[in-house]
Amino acid sequence: MSTSIIVGGSNGLGRVIAQHFADRGDTVVITSRDKARAEAVAAEIGGNTRGLGVDLSQPGSIAAAFGDVTEVDNLVITATSQTPNTLGGFDLDAAVTALTIKLVGYAETVRVLRDRFRPGASVVLFGGVAKDRPYPGSTMVTTHNAGLSGLVKTLAVEIAPHRVNAVHPGIVGDSPKWRHVQNHPHLARTPIGRLVTMAEIVDATDFLLRNGGINGQELTVEGGVLAN
Repeated sequence: MSTSIIVGGSNGLGRVIAQHFADRGDTVVITSRDKARAEAVAAEIGGNTRGLGVDLSQPGSIAAAFGDVTEVDNLVITATSQTPNTLGGFDLDAAVTALTIKLVGYAETVRVLRDRFRPGASVVLFGGVAKDRPYPGSTMVTTHNAGLSGLVKTLAVEIAPHRVNAVHPGIVGDSPKWRHVQNHPHLARTPIGRLVTMAEIVDATDFLLRNGGINGQELTVEGGVLAN
């Protein structure tokens, strides 16, 4: 039986990924900054799932938060801060929090758990297409998603022989964030004629975790919108 850790698994894509792992029989650990929320969502997911309170914006607390996790086969880190930010209205505190979560927090989580990786364990980090296509308010989102490119490469060397890759989802049409938005602008620019789905992001994540030949790579799942 595999043990799968989903950091940020209490909502959005992280929750769907956690459900996928639980449904196939994994031991699953999901995290949220709010421990009570993580525990409640773990109960809803069912199976052998439990919740932990982990705050990536406070990297010094991460080691203690994962103290009773003893083994890891799959580590997926989806946690992020989506607070809009621009230079014109720069929120310094929000900027520091966003970069701390996505770069320092991600790196510290891998560092803390690496000595508990079982043979064949691998890591998937979550970014997004704002890395390549900024939008109004994406100053820090674009910056930290681009920063994952460097983080993936250095981690691939530092945690060898374990693997690490990144997935950059586009607009996920059936996600809680977007399912009620009609005629999203990306739709007209997407060659496949629709927005990507949560199931496709789950499948892409699972592919990166299980395919032993993929390492230090970034997979963009956006239906071809970046081609236009």
